[in-house]
Amino acid sequence: MSASDGRLRASDAERDHAIESLSDAVATGRLTLEEYSERSGSVLSARTQGELAALTADVPAASSALARTGSADEEIAALLGNESRKGPWVVPSHLAVRSVLGDCHLEMQHAVIRQPVTTIDATVRFGSVTIFVPDGIEVRLSGRAVLGAKSVQLRGEPRPGAPVIEVRCDVFCGAVTVRRPKLLMR
Repeated sequence: MSASDGRLRASDAERDHAIESLSDAVATGRLTLEEYSERSGSVLSARTQGELAALTADVPAASSALARTGSADEEIAALLGNESRKGPWVVPSHLAVRSVLGDCHLEMQHAVIRQPVTTIDATVRFGSVTIFVPDGIEVRLSGRAVLGAKSVQLRGEPRPGAPVIEVRCDVFCGAVTVRRPKLLMR
């Protein structure tokens, strides 16, 4: 980065990437939680790319699920807030879901799944991702959870020929949960 680039205004995406780099540094033991807390607050108030570069200069760039697996068809991100996808929607074959200090809900009970296998890369740092899946769909959960959890809370066996949802987790201080939709009482 040249000296003049450091004065350019930072975008929200660049702030998100800096937060993710700091989160990965905590997960690998390069930063303490106290250092993370201090720096992440500064990242959120940073105005220029130079300020972001100074806050992340001593940690490696983020190694998100997207970087490991190629680009997704769609990305959903919850950064310091909540994000949800619900109602009738078409599920892409590869979906990247990221939660940093946030909560992300994917409700799939009314979704249209056209492909036999759907891959969801769930990256969580100090947040949660909850995926609501109706009974009968096969779910395969893999990946790591450091100071966190990943679980499938479904009942019964998958239907023969049912779609498969493959959830690949990268969790630090958070959770990925796959569960049945809440039943509405009428």
